[in-house]
Amino acid sequence: MNHLKTFVLLAAMTALFMGVGYLIGGATGMVIALLFAGAMNLFSYWNADKIVLKMYRAQPVDEQHPNAVVRNYVADVRQMARDAGLPQPRVAIIPNDQPNAFATGRNPQNAAVCATTGLLDMLTREEVRGVMAHELAHVKNRDTLIMTVTATIAGAIAALVNFAMFFGGGQDRERPGGIIGTLALMLLAPMAAGLVQMAISRGREYEADRVGAEIAGDPQALASALQKIEAYAKRIHNPTAERNPASGQLFIINPLAGRGADNLFSTHPATGNRVRALMELGARMGMQPRPQTPGLTQPRPAAGFAATTGVPATPAEPRGPWG
Repeated sequence: MNHLKTFVLLAAMTALFMGVGYLIGGATGMVIALLFAGAMNLFSYWNADKIVLKMYRAQPVDEQHPNAVVRNYVADVRQMARDAGLPQPRVAIIPNDQPNAFATGRNPQNAAVCATTGLLDMLTREEVRGVMAHELAHVKNRDTLIMTVTATIAGAIAALVNFAMFFGGGQDRERPGGIIGTLALMLLAPMAAGLVQMAISRGREYEADRVGAEIAGDPQALASALQKIEAYAKRIHNPTAERNPASGQLFIINPLAGRGADNLFSTHPATGNRVRALMELGARMGMQPRPQTPGLTQPRPAAGFAATTGVPATPAEPRGPWG
């Protein structure tokens, strides 16, 4: 059903693009905008993993790392990748106190998975396994490819809007919709494209939760991890994500610590909804409910992160507009 919803939403974005091109760009403008946006997104697609890893200062690690926590993390990722029938991804850690994780790469053969030092420090090994199984599920489902396609179409829509703004032949009285229709589309088309992107992202998160729980064999560990990550993410800011909010949809939990239930403007499903779905999956697998996660303590000081992972703590930086 999630794959069907994604297909329908992609079809809706394509239809929106074609409609905008017809109404405000004409056939020539539509082709130019599509080629321009496609070229930009093709470059991003082939280099996305390098761009994102460099942005977050990710450091590659392997099973020879001097710290046992990191060695366990690497070994678990490699073992789960083998169990899921995936090529071995690159494994990295990000020097950031906020517990979080993401996967990147254009396909399973060029994938990388990353966990922050905060994630390795604050979660149990079982919870870290659950989180990284979720990221491997994104790799297995080729979600980065899906999001690249949506970004290409959304970028083409934005390019058409700019085409209309700068060359806006509102003087073309024969154009369907006229100047009023053109102005309305200039405002509404990018918003509609963004909403569809967000809806696709939320759908892929639910699917990755389900597949990741099956890879790790422990839905309850992922459910517990999601609750902890969300709670700590609201207390510990992520300066890199705040400077680059478009990258927020990569993470397992919104690094900008958004609140509220699923809505049109959220890139991630509400954590409570995800936890309920995972607990129901665990019940279907015959697992007994675990005790509730005890109240979270205040995050440990930065020295704790360095002592656990061997990676320097995130340097102090001014908070962004979401901080």
